[in-house]
Amino acid sequence: MTTIKEQAKKVANAVWEIPKTAKAGMLVPAKVIATDALFKEMDPGVFEQVTNVACLPGIQRNAFCMPDGHWGYGFPIGGVAAFSEENGIISPGGVGYDINCGVRIMKTNLTLKDVKPKLKLLIDTLFKNVPAGLGSRGAVKLDHKSFDELMTQGVKWCVDNGYGWKGDIERCENYGALPADASKASEKAKERGYDQLGTLGSGNHFLEVQTVEDILQPEVAKSFGITEPKQIVVMIHCGSRGFGHQIASEYIRIMDGAVRKYNIQIKDRELVCAPIHSKEGEDYYAAMNCAVNNAFANRQVIMHLARKSFEQVFGRKAEDMDMELVYDVCHNVAKKEEYKIDGKNTKVVVHRKGATRAFAAGHKDNPDVYRKTGHPVIIPGAMGSSSFICVGTEKAEETFFSSCHGAGRLMSRTQALREFRGDKIKQEMEAKGFAVRAKSLPGLAEEATGAYKNVSEVVRATEEAGICKTVVRVHSLATMKG
Repeated sequence: MTTIKEQAKKVANAVWEIPKTAKAGMLVPAKVIATDALFKEMDPGVFEQVTNVACLPGIQRNAFCMPDGHWGYGFPIGGVAAFSEENGIISPGGVGYDINCGVRIMKTNLTLKDVKPKLKLLIDTLFKNVPAGLGSRGAVKLDHKSFDELMTQGVKWCVDNGYGWKGDIERCENYGALPADASKASEKAKERGYDQLGTLGSGNHFLEVQTVEDILQPEVAKSFGITEPKQIVVMIHCGSRGFGHQIASEYIRIMDGAVRKYNIQIKDRELVCAPIHSKEGEDYYAAMNCAVNNAFANRQVIMHLARKSFEQVFGRKAEDMDMELVYDVCHNVAKKEEYKIDGKNTKVVVHRKGATRAFAAGHKDNPDVYRKTGHPVIIPGAMGSSSFICVGTEKAEETFFSSCHGAGRLMSRTQALREFRGDKIKQEMEAKGFAVRAKSLPGLAEEATGAYKNVSEVVRATEEAGICKTVVRVHSLATMKG
C-alpha cells in the first residue's frame, strides 16, 4: 500500500505536493516545503497530520508544512493553514499549548571584542536576573486589575509601567497586542499567570548572547540596525507560560463539545475546533489573544531585565549601548488576515503553529519602520549553532506570508535523553569557549544540538522555495536555559 508520504510529488524547488486524492475528505492539496534531504528525514506523522488539516471545513488553497516540520498536537509543528471567516473553523490544535511562543532579537553597539572578556560574568548576571525553569516566579508582581490590563494591552502595558522604551512597541508583530477580552480567560488561567511575567520557562526556551557572522543584504540589515560583523545581539525565545497552556487546555475541552454540537467531521480528536463565528470560536479567539498579549509582555520584561543586566556588567546605560529592539515575532497563533483567493478578497484566520509570519516589502501591515524592507523574520537555530534573520518575499503570499520558525526537532525529547548527557554537553560547549547556564542538566540533553535539524538547511529550503531571503546570520556565544 502506498503511504501518504510516497504520494507526495516534487512540484517546484523545495516544494512537495500531496494531492487531494491521497486521503478521503481532503478539501485541498497539502504542500510541504523541504529540500530533498529534509523531506527524506521527515517522520511519517507529519504527512498524516498535514493531510488531516487539509480536511478541515473552510480551508483555503493548501494545508502547509514548513521545512522544520515535525509531529505535533493535531497540526504538525511547522503547520500553516488559512480558514475562511465565512465558513471556516478555528482550532486550538492549530495554535498549540504554548500560545505565542515567539522570539525577539535586540541589537547593541557592542562588539565581540567588548563582550568576550566579560562573557562569563554577563551570562551569570543574566542567569541571576532573569527567572528561568519550570514553575519559575516572575520579577514583576501583578494584582488582578493590572493583569487584566496587561492581557488586553500587551507590550504597551509594559512600556507604560517602565519596562521598556516607546520605540519597542512599533518593533513587535501587531505592535505587541491583538484584540483580547480578559473575561474570556478563566480565573484558573489567571492564577497561573499572575506571577510568571518576565520568566523564561523551560524546554526549548532560551536567552542567548550572539554575534553577527554574515551580513548578506547590507542595506536591509542596516535598516534593522545591524551594521557590522562581530556586532553583539541578544535573542529571547519564550511564550505565554502556564497562562497560555491553561487557556489551550480549557478550550480544547470546550471545542470537544463544539465538534459534536456543529457536526464537524475531523480526522483526529486533537483537531477539535468550532466555526470561527460561533460562540465557542469567538471566545477562544478572544482568550487566545489574552495569552498572545501576555507572551509579548513576557518577552518585553525579559528584555528589560537583559538591558539592566548589561548595564550592571558594562557600567553603561542601555541607551548608550544602543540596546534597541530589532523585532519580535509570534510562532504559535491564529491571526485574522485578508488575501485574494480565486480572484476575490477573502477574510481568513491564518493558523501558524511553529511558523513565522513573513510579510514582504511594501505590505500594508508592516510597521512603518520596516515598510520598505519587510519585517524581520527571526529563525533561531539549535543551542550553540547559528540563527538567521530573514525577510519574506512576494512569493510568500502563496504560503499566506508564512515561513519556518527554527531548526525543528529531529529527535523526541525522550530519544534525546537516551542519546545525550547534559553534563557532557555543558563540558563540551564550555571547552569550545561557549558559555552555558541551565537550571536542569536533563533539559540540556533534551535540547542538544544533535536533537535538531540543521537550521542552515531549513533556511535554505525557504530560500529555494522562494518565500524568504536571508539578511543576517548570527552565532551563539552564550545561552541560558530553564
